[in-house]
Amino acid sequence: MNILITGANGQLGNEMRWLSVRYPVYTFFFTDVQELDICDKEVVRKYITDHNIGLIVNCAAYTAVDRAEEDPELCDRINHLAPGYLAEAAEWAGASLIHVSTDYVFDGTAHTPYTEDCPTCPASVYGATKLAGEQAVRRNCKKAAILRTSWLYSTFGNNFVKTMIRLGRERNELGVIFDQVGTPTYAADLAQVIYVMMEKGIVPGIYHFSNEGVCSWYDFTKAIHRLAGITSCKVLPLHTADYPTLAARPHYSVLDKTRIKKTYDIEIPYWQDSLATCIHALES
Repeated sequence: MNILITGANGQLGNEMRWLSVRYPVYTFFFTDVQELDICDKEVVRKYITDHNIGLIVNCAAYTAVDRAEEDPELCDRINHLAPGYLAEAAEWAGASLIHVSTDYVFDGTAHTPYTEDCPTCPASVYGATKLAGEQAVRRNCKKAAILRTSWLYSTFGNNFVKTMIRLGRERNELGVIFDQVGTPTYAADLAQVIYVMMEKGIVPGIYHFSNEGVCSWYDFTKAIHRLAGITSCKVLPLHTADYPTLAARPHYSVLDKTRIKKTYDIEIPYWQDSLATCIHALES
């Protein structure tokens, strides 16, 4: 089977590329905007036809959450319209689609983990466009799986883990939000689950995936510094109100992962164990 991976230069796309050598039975086409503009409907259809694509994994997204508030048109084009084009092309070609989405489709006012059936209510442009993208995918492709995730980090690209390590080594003191709670996700774990879905066959529907456990950004930072051996930086807890941003963040975005665990018979690593794996890879 020929598999198209979009957003190949991002955190998840790079992890998909790294793991692809374990799956020689597939032929992979790793693309980013330079190779394939997913915002061009006709170009997308032609690419999928010319390369006889049987499965698309859409890792591409506009993820600059605050900048999205000032550039909603571009954010909508990448997060909403483009997934719709991929879904239409997949349906036309008889292909399957795995589309990666986000916890930001929820407003974060819950107090128990969000299941896939919980009502969506995005509180930001980013969340609204990602929800619209989900709807476009489901509307246009019968063989589509939507995979919502949260707090993604990796050895690749820019992310919270790398930023906290850098700031921890540069500063004596650092304030971090303690009243937003969720679960970090190591992109390598998410990539591995996507390969499991490929191997076992796409079961259409919405799924949630993050690592196991719960923490705040403050807890996350403390764990990052401990695992990175940073002892000289004092981490202080901040309220959300102390750190205003253009886009609203969910205060609670813990995802219930029962459905994906049962459907694909997987075990999910604890967030601190995966964080240790990532930091070890970064340090080495």
